[in-house]
Amino acid sequence: MGYQNLRACVEDLLKTGQLVKIEVPIDPHLEMAAIQRRVFETGGPALWFTNVKGCRFSMVSNLFGTRERLHFIFRDALKILPKVLRLGVNPSDLMRRPQVYLTWRTPWSGWCSRPKRVRRGPIFQDSCALSDLPHLKSWPKDGGAYVTLPQVFSESPFSPGLLRSNLGMYRVQLDGNDYVDHPSSSGTLHEVGIHYQIHRGLGIHHAEALELGKRLPVNVFIGGPPALSIAAVMPLPEGMSELLFAGILNQRRVRMAKIPKRLRKNSDHELLPVSAEADFALCGWLETNSLKREGPFGDHLGYYSLEHSFPVMRVERIFCRRDAIWPFTVVGRPPQEDSMIGEFIHEMVQGLMPSTIPGVKAVHAVDDCGVHPLLLAIGSERYVPYQNPRRPMELLTLSNAILGTGQLSLAKYLLIAAGEDNPNLDIQDIPGFFRHILERADWRADLHFQTGTTMDTLDYSGGGLNRGSKIVIAAAGPPRRKLPSSLRDFAQRYSDYLLKSDEISDETAEKLLSLPQALGIRKPKVILPGILILEAPPWNDDGTKHDANHLAEHFCASYGIHAAINDFPLIVLVDNSERAAHSVRDFLWTTFTKSDPARDISGIGPTLKNRHFGFEGSLLIDARQKSFHAPELEEDPSVTRKIKELAAPGKPLHGLF
Repeated sequence: MGYQNLRACVEDLLKTGQLVKIEVPIDPHLEMAAIQRRVFETGGPALWFTNVKGCRFSMVSNLFGTRERLHFIFRDALKILPKVLRLGVNPSDLMRRPQVYLTWRTPWSGWCSRPKRVRRGPIFQDSCALSDLPHLKSWPKDGGAYVTLPQVFSESPFSPGLLRSNLGMYRVQLDGNDYVDHPSSSGTLHEVGIHYQIHRGLGIHHAEALELGKRLPVNVFIGGPPALSIAAVMPLPEGMSELLFAGILNQRRVRMAKIPKRLRKNSDHELLPVSAEADFALCGWLETNSLKREGPFGDHLGYYSLEHSFPVMRVERIFCRRDAIWPFTVVGRPPQEDSMIGEFIHEMVQGLMPSTIPGVKAVHAVDDCGVHPLLLAIGSERYVPYQNPRRPMELLTLSNAILGTGQLSLAKYLLIAAGEDNPNLDIQDIPGFFRHILERADWRADLHFQTGTTMDTLDYSGGGLNRGSKIVIAAAGPPRRKLPSSLRDFAQRYSDYLLKSDEISDETAEKLLSLPQALGIRKPKVILPGILILEAPPWNDDGTKHDANHLAEHFCASYGIHAAINDFPLIVLVDNSERAAHSVRDFLWTTFTKSDPARDISGIGPTLKNRHFGFEGSLLIDARQKSFHAPELEEDPSVTRKIKELAAPGKPLHGLF
């Protein structure tokens, strides 16, 4: 049996040595987040802050910070989930009609999947004001305090009910900007911001409410059974309630309670049921046409998402347990705790992909880039099995299907390979996957752009909110080139003299590559076979969000298609080549979070055939920081010093990180 509530989980982790109590006063303003980041980075325990400055509630973080702890928390479900998935049914049908598939082999899971309506629950033991809640601020430039593990509950106005409800994790801003929290003639007025991203269930419900001209009832749950937090971020098919999955994951029915009459106000008839075991519940609605500024906020790409107008939630009531604990996480440049949640979800659903999109063998949303910027895929290439050499055909059909499926549609770079070319290709082996693609890609034919399309709300590389481009790079067939694995490897092909050491100086490498001196491009580095990183002068805005110096175009025009530099099929321009080439993780983050395909891809020897754009020589990605990009996240130096002092020998946090 899973945990009935959050406190049961916390106490179990404490008893088994997987959680540490921090009893000294810690400020939720920047300090708590700084501690969490460091403990996560070292693979440390869950943290229970029992003495929160300025707040009567305790707080807990890093519950999901390691794979081992996730497996421990959901150990009962992990025994049964493989049996459920082995049924081989369409996952959406499984969740919509669990009684059909689950009652004969896994009757308990079938029973648990159905949410249970109850009349009472611990959530109604107490109530509080918005100002009483823990106000966590993670990064210095955050626009206010945020709920970082919310479960935002809504029902379809067209088809209400628990089985058609949505439970999503959307950013909830508690204070700052223009939100109000004060007494009014009709009682205390509470406002919070709800930042939902495109292609989310709450957005669909809100659109339905706007079509009807009605406000949308919404509840925000914090805490409760840990399975609800995982369910809230599950990429489930549209129209499928996360409550069903949460019941299976927790091996307990999700208990949903109607607000008792004695606790209702005049308008409470519009409020939705609440999670009976939640620690906190903010109950209210999204007004019909009410938008206010939300942000900035440190996000999971490693930047600040900027201020934008988002819907405002009017909070009518706030309920809480007497022993309530406020769970939180901290987002930032990956990996963070949400990276572990993503890995856990992938582990659960990876076997469903072939049945979800026939022909797709595997997908990997690369966490080092913040998930959505880079998606890798392996598919079948069976349209013309006798074609020799093999070229991408079915892969293009599969790519369209992938980019039309749920949250996969937010992918910016999609690299897809034919599984027939290497049955042992491991999609989790990122260096190996890049090598496979770069050995085979034909830049004249294998680049497929989608321009003026949707992009992840948090990604500003396209020059605006939710707007940008995509590219599919589909590679199939035998290798067409041998990749230089290092600058020395490249030099041995063209040097007239024997190199006496493994190290190639920047000056020597620049000469061998014939880098155009006038452009100021220098310090070449090879991070992976076939990938050359070059340091370039800062990007110069011409006032229209384009490079005034046209540096990338001038660089590519400096070379012919037979130039030696074309031995590197991929060239990346960056602000700091040492930093970008420090690790594969740094290369991925820099390249794919700081570039938009349509804006930032160019190449040597451009071609245009039948309206298909490509290159005869190297492909170039301009991954320099642009003026319209969001700023990178950095800690407050004074907070950093204080946290280091608390971790010194003899101090209360010593040994945690």
